Amino acid sequence: MKDKITLLEETIIKLAEAKKYASLRDFLATLNPADLAESFAALSDQLLPLVFRLLPKALAAEVFVEMDPEQQATLIRGFSDVELKAVVEELYVDDAVDLVEEMPANVVSRILLQADPETRKMINEILQYPEDSAGSVMTTEFVELRADMTAARAIAHIRAVGLDKETINTCYITGKSHVLQGVISIRTLILADEKALCRDIMNPHVVSVTTREDQETVAQMFGKYNFGALPVVDGDNRLVGIVTMDDALDILEAETTEDMEKMAAISPSDRPYLSTSPFEIWKHRIPWLLLLMVSATFTGLVITRFEDALATCTVLVAYIPMLMDTGGNAGSQSSVTVIRGLSLQEIRFRDIFRVMGKEAVVSILCGATLAACNLVKLLVLDRVSFPVALVVCLTLLMTVVVSKLVGAVLPMAAKRVGFDPTVMASPLITTVVDILSLLIYFQAASIFLKL
Repeated sequence: MKDKITLLEETIIKLAEAKKYASLRDFLATLNPADLAESFAALSDQLLPLVFRLLPKALAAEVFVEMDPEQQATLIRGFSDVELKAVVEELYVDDAVDLVEEMPANVVSRILLQADPETRKMINEILQYPEDSAGSVMTTEFVELRADMTAARAIAHIRAVGLDKETINTCYITGKSHVLQGVISIRTLILADEKALCRDIMNPHVVSVTTREDQETVAQMFGKYNFGALPVVDGDNRLVGIVTMDDALDILEAETTEDMEKMAAISPSDRPYLSTSPFEIWKHRIPWLLLLMVSATFTGLVITRFEDALATCTVLVAYIPMLMDTGGNAGSQSSVTVIRGLSLQEIRFRDIFRVMGKEAVVSILCGATLAACNLVKLLVLDRVSFPVALVVCLTLLMTVVVSKLVGAVLPMAAKRVGFDPTVMASPLITTVVDILSLLIYFQAASIFLKL
């Protein structure tokens, strides 16, 4: 795929520099919008507007949606009002909303100024919904049918209005005040008798979401129900918009990226890495690093507390890193597994005791295996005394058990009290486990070695 994009970039640049604009226009018209947007990333700020103007009107809008915000801003600055109006008119409302949310204030004012009054009104309505809600990602461009329409009349209506709709594959039956009554597919309409009424062939059992439903939950419903579009209703069950499959995929990508960043102790950012300044990256990373640094000082306090014991048996110091690392790794395994289960709604808080029971069994098996292998290493290779080896191996077993239980319980507890469970991932759990493993280690040493 990379070779394909590289070839496209080279061809576009070569034709543009040779001023073979007719050939370039014909070539661009044959390409996929997503591939074009990716290949445009290699164009200079001077060449980009020139090549973009060669695209057919409809294709230009599709490519514009696929481009990153920096490229979009570059194009908008170079557009005349007429060109900007042409692009905005071709955008679906949800794409226009995404564009408005990404652009600086001066660019937003130009976009809204060039939008027609109806589009501007819909954009402003969607922008009023809470961020990351179904209402904020829906589009208001869908096909609406009446229950008393015949199949033939419904198809004629779709032909009349479908060109400007996000999708016509799924249509919605509404009654008075746009109350949602049913759903019907274009396939059902085509195969039905021409005189059949929509109320008789529609599916009245409609799965819908409210405007304030979390967008991640909405996206997950596409996988559960295999939908191509999902209706969005208000508190009175009035149809106000739909979320489409492409929006769901974008949501899942954004949510997954956000979870990965939180699990790596980074504040989420919706900007591409190469488009983010070092200062912005610093702002996203330093708060967590400061927090983890401060929390890690408790590890030092524990070591200081048992300084005399370490002075008495200095060999114990050599195994501190191994114990801490193993505990952190064990906790991370459990936390990632549980966080994934919570995200996919495979695990709920009521399952906490089942999860703890399962992790307890797994941790004992893992801990016993690690302890047995480590005992052989300590006695044969390191040649330490049996009491020291016993302390290290018992600590290892207990650390793995505690770490896995902590790694499983913390994300579930966070979810229960309303926090994002990904915050309780690797960095934070590792810090907690480090402290616990040292406490276990020194307590075991005090008991078995009489320190």
